[in-house]
Formats: sequence, structure tokens, C-alpha cells
Amino acid sequence: MANNLGMLYIVATPIGNLGDISLRALEILKTVDTIFCEDTRQTLKLLDYYEIATKTYPFKRDSDYGAIDRIAEMLFQKDSVAIVSDAGTPGINDPGARLISELVSRMPQLCIVPIPGANAAISALSVSGFPSERWSYWGFIPNKKGRQTYFKKIAENKDVVICYESKYRIIKTLQELKDALAVMEQSDRQIMIARELTKLHETIYRGTVAQVRAMLGEDEVLGEFVLIVGPNR
Repeated sequence: MANNLGMLYIVATPIGNLGDISLRALEILKTVDTIFCEDTRQTLKLLDYYEIATKTYPFKRDSDYGAIDRIAEMLFQKDSVAIVSDAGTPGINDPGARLISELVSRMPQLCIVPIPGANAAISALSVSGFPSERWSYWGFIPNKKGRQTYFKKIAENKDVVICYESKYRIIKTLQELKDALAVMEQSDRQIMIARELTKLHETIYRGTVAQVRAMLGEDEVLGEFVLIVGPNR
């Protein structure tokens, strides 16, 4: 029975601004027995800010079966456990998905509670002005292998596409996306880039790929990026 097990909470945390956390999330983080974190150092910044003293343990990747075993043991002992990532929601491009799958297979009656919060993709989409009835999230753009195919598929997709890119490859990504759209005669297709969402240097760029590339300029590009490719009208 579910009441013979502890509770597992999947807790979303701010993506930049520490004020972007729900009262419910703070209450959960205060009252659970243990918090498992992608990086304890990063999570402690949040916990210290809100004067939360709950003990923390690392859970850096989904392949950490030692941590999964430890979490399972705690839940069997009826402890309450929260899972957090460095920013955003665990399991969404962060450790958590395999953990949940493994725990459900071991204890099908386990109660897993989502504690929603900030999300970079949804936040960016909300200010994009693009239609939100049909869109897809493609995660992080591949570092090396498969990039050409990735951008070709974006060009072939008629709906809104959301993906993430790092500061190290954003310029290269824009050039490759520009080339892929040109092949499909979509050079005028609109995009939006959101940089450093919720942080001090938050910036939104809108236009064609060529226009956005010009806005970024030739200087060193800093920050984390959400790239949204608008629909092919």
C-alpha cells in the first residue's frame, strides 16, 4: 500500500531568480527528511537564501544507481524525499527520469508528487508571440554528431520548435539553422532567442535568423539560450 512507503517529491526550482519559487516548494523543502540534488553546492545557495536546513545528498546523474538504491531504501523506511536539479524541473533535461522509472518498477505503489515551478522553455514561449496550440520541445541541440539532420528536421517541421543551446555554440547554431531554412526556402521564418531568462542580463531577440545573428554581434556571447523557431506559415 502507498501508506507503507515514504513520499517522493519532484520539486522545480528557480532557473535564475531565486524569487521564482513557489510557497509550496519551499514548504516541501523545509519539511522533507532529505533532499537529493544534482549539485549540492548549487542547491545550498537556494536553501541558505531561504534558511532551510534540510540535509542534502548528491544525485548528479541518472546512472548513479548507488544514489537510487539509497533513495529507495529511504522510501521503504517511510522517509519523505525531495529531488531537485540545479535549475528548473528534475527529469526535464536534468537527472530524474530514470530514477522515477527505476523506483516505479521497484515499488509500483509509490506516491510521486510533482511540485511545479519555473521552466525556461515555457517562459520563453509565453513571450514569443508564436501560436502555442501546437509546439514541440527538442531539448539541447546536439554538440557534434547529428546537427545537420537536427536542423533539417526543424526546417521540415511546420510547427513551433523549442530547444536549448549554450553560449559556446549559439553562433554556429544560428548559421547552421540559417542554411537549413534557406534550403527549404524559409529564410524569412521568424525565430526568437531568450538569453539569461529571469537573470540580470535577460535579453530577448526576435526576427529572422540573419537578423537575430546581427543583433548578437561579433562580441563574446554570454549566457544560456532558449531558441524558438516559429511556425512555417
